[in-house]
Amino acid sequence: MINFCQRLVQVPSLPGEEENLVHLIEAEMGRLGYDQVWHDEWGNAIGMVRGQRKGHTVLFDGHMDHFNPGKFDHWLYPPFGGEIHDGRLWGMGASDMKGALGAIIHAVGILAREGIRPPGDIYVAATVLDELGGLGTVRLLNSIQPNCAVVGESTSGQLAHGHRSRTQVVVKVLGRSVHASMPQLGVNPHAVIARLIQRLEMLNMPVHAEFGATTLTPTLIYSDKQSGNVIPGEVSLHLDLRTIPGKAAEDVLVQLDAILQNCLAEVPGSQGQIEIPKQTLRTWTGRTEIFPFSWPSYNLDPHDTLVIRGEDILKRALGRPVDTIFWSHATSAGHLAAAGVPTIGFGPGDFPKLHNLEECVSIDQLIEGMQGYLALALELGE
Repeated sequence: MINFCQRLVQVPSLPGEEENLVHLIEAEMGRLGYDQVWHDEWGNAIGMVRGQRKGHTVLFDGHMDHFNPGKFDHWLYPPFGGEIHDGRLWGMGASDMKGALGAIIHAVGILAREGIRPPGDIYVAATVLDELGGLGTVRLLNSIQPNCAVVGESTSGQLAHGHRSRTQVVVKVLGRSVHASMPQLGVNPHAVIARLIQRLEMLNMPVHAEFGATTLTPTLIYSDKQSGNVIPGEVSLHLDLRTIPGKAAEDVLVQLDAILQNCLAEVPGSQGQIEIPKQTLRTWTGRTEIFPFSWPSYNLDPHDTLVIRGEDILKRALGRPVDTIFWSHATSAGHLAAAGVPTIGFGPGDFPKLHNLEECVSIDQLIEGMQGYLALALELGE
């Protein structure tokens, strides 16, 4: 299992470029004895171990893609090296989430190898384009209808039952471009953006006792000009919106628009708008779709049967306490829950190790993760 996780990390798999990883995963599932192995038209790699057909169908969901690693020499260890140091597997996607994916594939593979039939069918899906909105998981449900699901995103070995949504918001402001030596002749869109950023703290953000507050965070800003001596004609500000379960993004956007209109009024000649952008995604199989850069929130009640059973199964299998937590980041679990699939999360890896130049996952957590996934696969379908 550890060797396979290393090989997963060693194969680059940017969104839309997961083909080589799909072939590696399909080969491993076949070697382990899965009853069926295939990839769908969207490029998701899927394996199935047949159950006794008297229980529920369980889906284990994990994604294959990762962010762009940037400059390799900035990494502590090579991003695609899959090296092991100090008891940890290092590299791009080690924690998010190739380590968990490898542990899931081998855990279910144990059932196949030993001829153990779980109560219901088990599906393992390695999905595409998760980092750009979760298209792979959304389209996976066209062909698989599970009764419940386990998402393998990092939980530090605890059980997750929900998270806030994530929506990308873009504020575009138009001005009038002129040479910077004559600013009085132009309309500087930066003046609007600066005012807007300063006033974001005026937003009335709802707070949840467990999930915390809805947040709207400036992340990127760019203009239509490349010269440092020219006032741009257009400036775009990207905002990361995270809403708590039960609250709609539109509620925040109404408030944001009111602030924007006030800022525009203070800069005569400026115009602006707020939008939730959509992107044209292309899978490695050639399918294209216009898809929003957005994940819905979800919150499975901590007293729900699936949460209670999952917690009990993991406690007995791992021989330690297991806490119920919520993810700080959005996951494909939101899409599954929105489609009516009760979903919990369990995975090796720690939140601070995601999406940074020191991404890694503990070997001990990988082994324990495989134990947990095996126990869930054996019992969750009962």
